[in-house]
Amino acid sequence: MDFYRYLLIFLLFINYNIFSQSLDSNFTLVIDPGHGGKDPGNTGNGYLEKKIALSIGLKIGDRLKNNNINIIYTRKSDVFVDLYRRAKIANDVEADLFISIHCDAHTSNAYGAGTFVLGLHANERNFKIAQKENSVIFLEDDYQQKYAGFDPNNPESVISLVLMQEDYLDKSIVAANFIQKSFVNRLKRRDRTVKQAGFLVLRNTYMPSVLVETGFLTNKSEGSYLNSNKGQNEMADAISEAIINYFKALDNLPNINRGKKEIKKNLDIYEFKIQISASKTLLPLKKYNFNGLTNLSVKKEGSIYKYFFGSTSNYNEAKKLLRKSKNYGYKSSFIILEKNGETYDLEKYLNEL
Repeated sequence: MDFYRYLLIFLLFINYNIFSQSLDSNFTLVIDPGHGGKDPGNTGNGYLEKKIALSIGLKIGDRLKNNNINIIYTRKSDVFVDLYRRAKIANDVEADLFISIHCDAHTSNAYGAGTFVLGLHANERNFKIAQKENSVIFLEDDYQQKYAGFDPNNPESVISLVLMQEDYLDKSIVAANFIQKSFVNRLKRRDRTVKQAGFLVLRNTYMPSVLVETGFLTNKSEGSYLNSNKGQNEMADAISEAIINYFKALDNLPNINRGKKEIKKNLDIYEFKIQISASKTLLPLKKYNFNGLTNLSVKKEGSIYKYFFGSTSNYNEAKKLLRKSKNYGYKSSFIILEKNGETYDLEKYLNEL
């Protein structure tokens, strides 16, 4: 990890001027315009975050498509896309960079553009920003099951997010710094710096990932700028230039390029479940058969069917699921762990940690 930190320091002093140049290598970029459909995002001064984010995202893709970059969008129209689905789109194409576009809001007259990578929020303001963006899960069906009890309003829930992105954090910071530097140097925007916060949309991406808050719609002047064609074009220019600079840095330092594929290939996948019962009879996975519980699965071992409730990659969340199963009447239920699809000793795992 030290190598990446030295790399970051080195890159901060580099100013590539290659916006019109094609890259030497093929890269895949996933652009995620935030919100959409039934989720308008913030509506400061009557503007629609979902509309502005989509416009900027499409303009970024249009500028980069002829630079040896494969462009994938999580949405290209005014539709609602679940947060977990956005990450899956990026993972399925093995993207080299995931960038999520948003607009900020605040009760004050705050202004300026900022970039975020996944991490523990250092202060209440960062938590509030993440809380605002994460609250979209309440619009999703079965969000409690899909996100294993994640609570956007609970700071402790964010801790479980960070480990998933740890292998990509350094390159995420490098990409975020290129974007932030482009905002300041190219557009003379107020520098809100690169920060870390617990954004759920970044949690399950297996690549460097950045969330961009392009400015504050609640600021009358900045909201008007971001809602204008001029403002959206300038933001798209600045972000596009930064992305090319980041990819160019990877071209010039091939020993760090494509590292994600090796990491992903060697990544151990841990999954916690709650075993609630076992029998020789196969029961339909309906909640009326399991005291009202949903999010169920079954696995046959020999002549025995084992029934499980929930699934999560985080042990603390598994303990919450265990408490819930006991509250539903399964007093003898317990946590089981699978590593890469095979049963793994839970005590051994905890000792390894």
